[in-house]
Amino acid sequence: MSSTMTSSRPPRARVELPLDLGSHHFLVRVWKLTRPFWFSEERWAARGLLAAVVTLSLLLVYLQVLFNFWGNQFYNSLQERQEEDFWALITYFGFLAACHIGVAVYANYLQSLLKLRWRRWLTEVYVGEWLGTRAFYLLEQQPQGTDNPDQRIAADLNAFANQTLSLSLAFLNAGVSLVSFLGILWTLSGTLELSVPLLGPIAIPGYMVWFAIVYAGLGTWFAHAIGRPLIGLNFEQERREADFRYGLVRVRENAESIAVYGGEAQERVGLHQRFTAVVQNALNLMIGTKRLQWFTTGYGQFAIVFPYLVTAPRYFRGDFRLGDVMQTASAFGKVQESLSIVVDAYASIASWKASVDRLTTFHEAIAAAAAIERREHIRCETHPQADDATLALDEVSISLPDGLTLLPATNLRLEPGRHTVITGPSGIGKSTLFRVLCGIWPWGDGRVRQPAGARVLFLPQRPYLPIGTLRDALAYPFGTGQATDNDLRELLHACHLGNYAGRLGESDNWGRRMSPGEQQRLGFARALLHQPDWLFLDEATSALDSAMEAELYELVFARLTHSTVVSIAHREQVARHHSQQWRFVPGTTGTHVEVLPLAPSAA
Repeated sequence: MSSTMTSSRPPRARVELPLDLGSHHFLVRVWKLTRPFWFSEERWAARGLLAAVVTLSLLLVYLQVLFNFWGNQFYNSLQERQEEDFWALITYFGFLAACHIGVAVYANYLQSLLKLRWRRWLTEVYVGEWLGTRAFYLLEQQPQGTDNPDQRIAADLNAFANQTLSLSLAFLNAGVSLVSFLGILWTLSGTLELSVPLLGPIAIPGYMVWFAIVYAGLGTWFAHAIGRPLIGLNFEQERREADFRYGLVRVRENAESIAVYGGEAQERVGLHQRFTAVVQNALNLMIGTKRLQWFTTGYGQFAIVFPYLVTAPRYFRGDFRLGDVMQTASAFGKVQESLSIVVDAYASIASWKASVDRLTTFHEAIAAAAAIERREHIRCETHPQADDATLALDEVSISLPDGLTLLPATNLRLEPGRHTVITGPSGIGKSTLFRVLCGIWPWGDGRVRQPAGARVLFLPQRPYLPIGTLRDALAYPFGTGQATDNDLRELLHACHLGNYAGRLGESDNWGRRMSPGEQQRLGFARALLHQPDWLFLDEATSALDSAMEAELYELVFARLTHSTVVSIAHREQVARHHSQQWRFVPGTTGTHVEVLPLAPSAA
């Protein structure tokens, strides 16, 4: 069954604690996010692109090794003033540089292409799950719904695809570079002879390798200790930024209402509070980043001169030539850089970790919403008898998500052709009953039996009008079918919207362009277009005067002769268009529904 009901509930602040980066549980969650793409219908294209990117990345490492050996020969030719060798090496450098440029450009292009395909696939999957399981609706009904799903889909999915691939390739390159340059550095380092009191002379083979390991190990430990708070701060920053953007969108969408109320000052206060939260967290993030940069910048700067300090004594003794010193320094730098990948990329890792946490919690929330659909006990079924056209509620009780009962177990029947008006005090559960009949409200118990193949349309108090052409807004959600533009224009005239008849192909945000009364009249035109078997109206004429309300009801009954109309209304005059009344009555033992026939003169 289809519905046009929407929810405008503001986003909720939900505290979600970041996980330990090295925990097995976290790594499992990352794998659950990552694996589906590589085994999806995109797998062969994705794996092919990944293989090409990895191959080009390995080729870049190989070129770095060649540059390392070139540097040894080049600086030796300078030291020994070998002009012929110098120019030959310059030519060789040009060849290596050209290869490096070509490989780097295509490695970056193919990597960007793979990121884009991954993001596209993730977005389609998450949007499908968010909308396909009605998670978008159920999450908004729960007190602890996940905050800002729009931001998680638009921003976090993009960050996850980009950062996961970038960091994975960075660690791969670091590992390959480490293996490639470790042997070079071990060979060039030679053996360091030390005289240790009480132990005597000690020989340390490949001593610069051990220096690089110790140096990088200490750097990684300090970087993690200093930068760990950035993970939670990045997580919180994304949430606060999204809350602020949502507040701005709300002002734009409700500009007229705010202007009528003169609520600019109050909106300014609300936006100021949200932006202040953004600034406060951003300042904490800046301070944390500054502390990390103090360390990483100093760590990187000292790493530049460190290999020269440890090779200088052997160079001045004549054990090394200038080329040997430069090659050793280059190899040490590559080994140290590979071992220090966590230090250099810690800020990116913290940002990636925040995106992973937000996506995993969002994914779990969608799964929990889907579980609600399966677990809750209001079951929607079609009648086993194909000729049974009634809509029945069998022992249906309705609850709120927090467990509070709105309506105890009740049996009700709607027969085709028996138009029914539902009345009762505000807040007693009439609109929630509509949601049950629509099949989107799972909280409660019992069974709703629907006519097989029935065409159903729900019109809420404010019909949903998608952004796009007026034609699409009128035909939502089923499309125009066989109706022509002339048919659509006739419907607009019939519902007193003739001033819009010439604008069917015009694109706009019609929910903002039209007044509430015009939107409700467009809802009636939509009902006339779709010719439903069952038409449910939830205060669908509340913005209209009594004369217009009566005219539209008469138009519906005149044109939709095969339709059964069910209305929620507070105006007494609506009842005269119906033949039956369901009256919600609060009592000492709970709410109950009285079914009353209406006098023939009122029907």
